Amino acid sequence: MLDAIRWDTDLIRRYDLAGPRYTSYPTAVQFDATIGSFDLFHALRESRKALRPLSLYVHVPFCANICYYCACNKVITKDRGRAHAYLQRLEQEIQLIACHLDPTQKVEQLHFGGGTPTFLSHDELRQLMAQLRKHFNLLDDDSGDYGIEIDPREADWSTMGLLRELGFNRVSIGLQDLDPAVQRAVNRLQSLEETRAVIDAARTLQFRSINIDLIYGLPRQTPDNFARTVEEVIALQPDRLSVFNYAHLPERFMPQRRINSNELPTPAQKLEMLQRTIEQLTAAGYRYIGMDHFALPDDELAIAQEESTLQRNFQGYTTHGHCDLIGLGVSAISQIGDLYCQNSSDLNLYQNALATSQLATSRGLLCNADDRVRRAVIQQLICRFSLEFAEIEQAFNIDFRGYFGELWPQLQTMAKDGLIELDNDRITVLPAGRLLVRSVCMVFDRYLEQQNRERFSKVI
Repeated sequence: MLDAIRWDTDLIRRYDLAGPRYTSYPTAVQFDATIGSFDLFHALRESRKALRPLSLYVHVPFCANICYYCACNKVITKDRGRAHAYLQRLEQEIQLIACHLDPTQKVEQLHFGGGTPTFLSHDELRQLMAQLRKHFNLLDDDSGDYGIEIDPREADWSTMGLLRELGFNRVSIGLQDLDPAVQRAVNRLQSLEETRAVIDAARTLQFRSINIDLIYGLPRQTPDNFARTVEEVIALQPDRLSVFNYAHLPERFMPQRRINSNELPTPAQKLEMLQRTIEQLTAAGYRYIGMDHFALPDDELAIAQEESTLQRNFQGYTTHGHCDLIGLGVSAISQIGDLYCQNSSDLNLYQNALATSQLATSRGLLCNADDRVRRAVIQQLICRFSLEFAEIEQAFNIDFRGYFGELWPQLQTMAKDGLIELDNDRITVLPAGRLLVRSVCMVFDRYLEQQNRERFSKVI
């Protein structure tokens, strides 16, 4: 893994296409309204029969302040009381879901996302965790992978102490950029001291892992000032780093309309930012996991990648892809066996459905046989940077070369260009192609031709 990435500007310019991030296949773009709560109940019963372990995702949509770059499902409000009605409905959803599962199914993974989960008061966080523990089999020996997203402006030492007491052992910290001019341009003023204080608290309280999120491509960023941010972040020594490409899609995300597009860096500057970031992180000992993610060599993700057990789901790279993922809250997505389903993204519709003791499932998809084959292919490529044909043939009783015969010319072109190595038994994503692994996955995406590519961000 020492030569995990090789920078090739020409290759990047040719293959830097817009496409999905493949937290699932088929992607959420394919979900439709033919899937409803009946399908979810059926999938939960199958999960119960198989006694599969669980991963819970809880969406807390509220934020006190708007960040102009944000594309998350959120509700901006200074009124902390707005969380009360939402939490009532969330507790109803927890009860409705849990009664279809077996109480012995262990919750190996739990993640609170948002929005800003620490928008909730300490009492509200206690109550919510008490409900989850009452209705699900949460582990109490600290062996679970229990994480929460933190805005350092919304958390202090007492908050971090409470989260540790409640069972959280991982934190993901939104930082994005430390330059004051960039922060003003995106309406997120957050000092290095605030961020360091939260990290110091997490270390003192023995949180198992700290992740920091950065974004390149924001207004007023330059390669030099972003390199300074990365340098400061390396000094904080997070276990993991996510370095995301900002996708400016103001026609889809209203807050982005407040960003002055004339202040955005050029594509060439963005490439330089990414290249320098990779050089800085590699020199500091971080491993490239894939798809914007870096981790220290002793991190679980890095070890899982070495052992070819790394997986991917709606929470990104994970070691818990074998779990049934249950999404709770507005807009949350579940993946249970071959069923994907999503709650309504409208807060009122979500709350109104649960007020009548109905689940808020609004759309989804049930994978067919072809979806399952392609999902396995994409999962291997994006997590291992390699694909063994024999594994797919054995799992799905197909002849790989025959099944994907029409794709061979595209794969041969990629091999000729140096993205991949292609032989009779496997595909290997080469160091020059690893940054572009999404482009390799797109070859196997049966739905991509029908989709509007403008919905997606570019690979880099």
